[in-house]
Amino acid sequence: MTLHVTNTLTGETEPFEPQDPENVLLYYCGLTVSDPPHLGHARSWVHVDVMHRWLEYLGYDVRHVENFTDINEKIVARVGEDDLGEDEAAVAETYIERTLADMRSLNLLRAEVYPRVSEHVPEIVDLVETLIEKDYAYEANGSVYFDVTSFDDYGKLSNQDVEEIESQGDPDERSEKRHPADFALWKADGVDVDAIDEHHHEGAADPEHACGTAQTWDSPWGEGRPGWHIECSAMSMTHLGETLDIHVGGRDLVFPHHENEIAQSEAATDRSFANYWLHCELFQMDDEKMSSSLGNFVTVSRAVEQWNTNVLRTFLTAGSYNSKQLYSDETIAEARERWDQLERAYDAAVESLDSPDARTKVEDESLRSAVDRARERFVAAMNDDFNTREAQSALLQVATAINTHLEGGPTDDRGESFDENGYDYRGLRSAVEALEELGDVLGLSFAGETTGSADLAGDVVELVLDVREQERDAGNYERADELRDELEGLGVEVQDTDEGPSYRL
Repeated sequence: MTLHVTNTLTGETEPFEPQDPENVLLYYCGLTVSDPPHLGHARSWVHVDVMHRWLEYLGYDVRHVENFTDINEKIVARVGEDDLGEDEAAVAETYIERTLADMRSLNLLRAEVYPRVSEHVPEIVDLVETLIEKDYAYEANGSVYFDVTSFDDYGKLSNQDVEEIESQGDPDERSEKRHPADFALWKADGVDVDAIDEHHHEGAADPEHACGTAQTWDSPWGEGRPGWHIECSAMSMTHLGETLDIHVGGRDLVFPHHENEIAQSEAATDRSFANYWLHCELFQMDDEKMSSSLGNFVTVSRAVEQWNTNVLRTFLTAGSYNSKQLYSDETIAEARERWDQLERAYDAAVESLDSPDARTKVEDESLRSAVDRARERFVAAMNDDFNTREAQSALLQVATAINTHLEGGPTDDRGESFDENGYDYRGLRSAVEALEELGDVLGLSFAGETTGSADLAGDVVELVLDVREQERDAGNYERADELRDELEGLGVEVQDTDEGPSYRL
């Protein structure tokens, strides 16, 4: 069965056909790093990770890019708060480090690159200049706006009529725009105090001081900052080219963010921007969307510490990416029970394989058939628009088959028990391999406990760095350099600063 995906652009479930039959270009709209990541973010991360894993399972080479928006009024509003940083750039860096640690704790495959807006301003300026040259955009008092009436297909993703769209942007922007639906590509000057007042946190710097730390850049239209929508177009096209295979994001980004991405990108290149648009449904808590702004969230770090990675991923993949999911004590408890069922069956099978009761000449056709059927069901589910709910059920089917085999003992084709001959070694092995292989697609790890894996890794790195400092203090610089090289070989980036060494996993 061919992989089929539900394409928001067409409203249809379609066979997936990448531009290159061997490669997939996958872009995910990442975080605005102004708050600790919460389970709503984790749900999207995990589902994009499962998409990545399944595409690789199908044999594709996946080029996965996920951005960080590190320029935003909400980031400026947190300047000076606690230990976050004394300017916009420092606050963003702090949250990016914490976000990457949270990603690792969730057992996510690494993206090829995590581009930041602040590193792509030249590409953004070039893109805006192209749009002006092609008469899709215009300058007004140092700002630049996209003219939605100049792009005939505006509204094709969200199915909106341009004349019925409410004005976008703050009051100053609205007075400068030719059409209410026009949107900013470049914003003149820095951040206005009024823009961060509603986002100001207790303990943060005075808003006027905080605004003075906001980043700005030179441009042909004067000092300013990029508009939100143009950022993703510039970053995705820089790293993946003008046409993406799959663009993923939250359902709440369909309009205006993704609609505007399409307009500005296709206006600039005269090519399709993304062939498949996949949108993750909202994560709900108490009948509301889980959101940092609403304050109704559970952070990723707290969730991993409380439940462990396997339970959390079992919970998050219990519903498909495009179905709404509710967080509650009951739904978490159900996920814990499902994971415990999978883990118990796996451990029991491995123990039996290592016992003298396992026999190479014993065959339990019911076990082998059950594993084969579960594999077929899993593959069909994942090819059906990444249906993780049904795929998870297929894994549980394997667990049930293992338990039936071990509890009742194998039988021959007449249904007669031959317990005295032991258990079906090859059948159990195929069941264990199925749990490991298919479980890996969902990011589940049967090899060992993943509770607090990021925290444990951090503790080990800190210990090694302490030893390294002791070696340096003793004048053993060669050994200190060896320790640093060994850490970097394990994926730990070490930086020496005036305040001491720091690291990034």
